[in-house]
Amino acid sequence: MDDFNSKPQKKMPIWVLLAFSSIHKRKHAIILIWASIFFTLYCLPWSTFFNSEIISTLFLIDDWSWLVMMIPICIWYVLSLRWMDNNKAWEKV
Repeated sequence: MDDFNSKPQKKMPIWVLLAFSSIHKRKHAIILIWASIFFTLYCLPWSTFFNSEIISTLFLIDDWSWLVMMIPICIWYVLSLRWMDNNKAWEKV
């Protein structure tokens, strides 16, 4: 009887399902996003900006390819989180 008043549930898009297929809590999705952001910052070629032996030893990435790959991944995770929040999909999972 209350089914007539409730909104129809949207089906989860495949891009959201692929992003959070094994993540069931919002807190874990936020941890994944922050870890991706930190790894994206690590992927900056810091050795090209600073001529230091310590920087070259700690930051092994010396080209832009990893950064170019990680930025769209971070955006994908953030957009997936936004979709899950807007559609209250955390309750279904």
